[in-house]
Amino acid sequence: MSFMPPPYRHHMLAAAALALMASPAVWAQAAPDASAAARPTTPPAAAEPAASVDGLKLDTIVVTATTTARTKMKQSVSISTLGSEQVQNAVASSATELLRAVPGLRAESTGGEGNANLGVRGLPMSDGGGRYVQLQEDGLPVLLFGDISFATADQFVRADYSLDAIDVVRGGSSSTLSTNAPGAIVNFRSRVGKEPGGSVGMSFGLDHKQQRADFQYGSALGNGLYFNIGGFYRAGEGVRPSNVTLEDGGQFKASLTQEFKDGYVRLSLKHLKDRTPSYMPVPVGVDGNRIRQFPGVDPRSAFFVNASFPQDVTMDRNGNLVSTNPSDGLQVDVTAFGVEAQFTPAAGLTVSNRFRKSAIQGRFLGVFPAGGQPADYRGTTPVFSSHIFNTALDDLGNLFNDLRVQQVLNLGTASRLTLTGGLFSGRQALAQTWDWNRYNVARLGEGAVLLDNAGGATTQPVDHAQNSGWGARPRGFDINITAVAPYAALTWDQGPLSIDASLRRDALRGTGWQRSGDAFTNTWNDAARQTVRFDDAASSYSLGANLEFDRNLAGFLRLSQGVSWKSPDRFSGAVLTGAEALKSNQVRQLEGGVKYRQSGFSAFATVFVARTHEAAGYELTSQTFKQNAYDSKGLELELAYRAGDFRVNGGATFTRAKITAGGNVGNRPRRQADLVYQVAPSYRFGPLELGGAVIGTTKSYAQDDNVVVLPAFAVVNAFANYEVTGNLVFSLGANNVFNKIGYTEAEPQNNLGSNPLYIARSINGRSLKASLKYSF
Repeated sequence: MSFMPPPYRHHMLAAAALALMASPAVWAQAAPDASAAARPTTPPAAAEPAASVDGLKLDTIVVTATTTARTKMKQSVSISTLGSEQVQNAVASSATELLRAVPGLRAESTGGEGNANLGVRGLPMSDGGGRYVQLQEDGLPVLLFGDISFATADQFVRADYSLDAIDVVRGGSSSTLSTNAPGAIVNFRSRVGKEPGGSVGMSFGLDHKQQRADFQYGSALGNGLYFNIGGFYRAGEGVRPSNVTLEDGGQFKASLTQEFKDGYVRLSLKHLKDRTPSYMPVPVGVDGNRIRQFPGVDPRSAFFVNASFPQDVTMDRNGNLVSTNPSDGLQVDVTAFGVEAQFTPAAGLTVSNRFRKSAIQGRFLGVFPAGGQPADYRGTTPVFSSHIFNTALDDLGNLFNDLRVQQVLNLGTASRLTLTGGLFSGRQALAQTWDWNRYNVARLGEGAVLLDNAGGATTQPVDHAQNSGWGARPRGFDINITAVAPYAALTWDQGPLSIDASLRRDALRGTGWQRSGDAFTNTWNDAARQTVRFDDAASSYSLGANLEFDRNLAGFLRLSQGVSWKSPDRFSGAVLTGAEALKSNQVRQLEGGVKYRQSGFSAFATVFVARTHEAAGYELTSQTFKQNAYDSKGLELELAYRAGDFRVNGGATFTRAKITAGGNVGNRPRRQADLVYQVAPSYRFGPLELGGAVIGTTKSYAQDDNVVVLPAFAVVNAFANYEVTGNLVFSLGANNVFNKIGYTEAEPQNNLGSNPLYIARSINGRSLKASLKYSF
């Protein structure tokens, strides 16, 4: 699907602002008025106060990861919402980078537009991705698993003007209201067009080559019918220097809603076709426990691919040789169609259903340093052995459906009982082809060149990955996973007190095949092809209570236990073939929180204790199986204050975590800092608004052995918005103003040669952009 004729593609400019107003939501997004009868009503005295009183919008109605639509003040879960201004002023380079502003959530968004690591509340980042965090769009999963190798869920999500808001629920009932989400649910909610209006915007990089255009428009068509359309297109180099076009693509989203007297039906469409660079770790040295940069290798900007990098020739799933361009990086192609309906056929009875079918495919190309220079290398220029993770995402399509029936019983005397039953069902495809070559890369960035093992210039790989020290042959697999999960919930309201309980039973089954190949003959070894078959089932529960002491003070308690399965590509061969039983990862949490607001100040504080027991899982980059248990405890703080034209939002997460079983007992889990914090002040001078954000972390350890340290760092972002007219805003934004290095991960790579090294990934260096946005 083409977004616009090719002559116009590379002249697009884009807006820095990414999302607009966050409105009250029913079932995780703005709901038609017809559903109001199914929602708990808010007394007039508790109507939403002015923003100056409630900076955290504690009276916003949300139901992400809950069964009853009610305000944050009344919910017994810890929830944060990123609304229009926070998203617009974040100066973020990806959708997951926005999540760094959420307390309790660790978003390591240093891989570019995708491939992020997501953690929450000290739950381990043991194998990459987000095993305990589920990303959703409009209340349904993006992918069934959050830690698929080369296909993490964030790769298939983009933030543009069609985004209404982002809800993030940590712990709570997320374990019983979604599959594979015991840690958190992150729900990207789309605009639906009930509030008429639109906007167009253009932006461009001031110190890097990037141009982008965004648009969004929604309006009523009459007789309860309304629509919304939006999207973006961009082209450019990206924030790290190269001499090729690394970004090229965009997204289009649309929805059409028809309201009826007792409900609504909504159709939705999303098409995402995008190409962006994959930012891999870079070589570094280690002195004792300190990371040391190599001369000429800047972790903030180092990049391996340029115009002189040759085509990479690999084998596809049918045994054919295919040529791919390493500069293509991360390629995604998503077409999704959804239907949502909600009706109230009788008093107190509500029936809701969500359905979405997605076709997903693409390719992951990333140059990954995997060892020191060859032993027989005779040159003086530093050389690093690198693999191209050339992985075809043959099929990641899925189909999800969530049916829910709810009955509200009025028991009299301000007492009410809400009964909810639901059935989630889904099918997730997981088909990939791995075939990797190894190259010797001298220097990085625009000056990178390829050398043979003796130091001569070359345009060919030095060998295939199976001889590189990794022992990795070409790998292919095609697995279909089905999930069925009935769930039930009960909520009892008695005046200011609310008590709820929920149960879920997840059943997982996988079938398909996997095989390996021979790199020298470019053939698949079908004689050793294995039949895949596995299944497992597990139960989750959650019990919570919320008490409103008055309209400005409330507290809650919750106990929950949930499960998560690692992605099947991380299973051992014995589990894949059914020779060994599949085991889930278990998470138990206890949490309690207080919500408070007064005189321009609002606060949400949650104390948590979490215990995690992981089944064995394989991490590709470190080539290790891990099976540990973990304990963590801590405090999440989310704060907001406003006085006149001055505003400040912020948060902090204090976490103490340790490994309690498996390897390295007593040590801290890797990449888990004691303190992570965010502070975002702003001030308005008439038509001019100035602001920024400081996002920081104390030190952590690169690995569970607690030897190499990831130093503490703080990154500063800044923005300036000027209202040229009431509808036209000019903006300047700076990401990482002081050009700080901030390491988010590091691991040893001692596989090759006589010069072992570490690799590490840092946040990007400073980038500046300007944008112009017109609203109508």
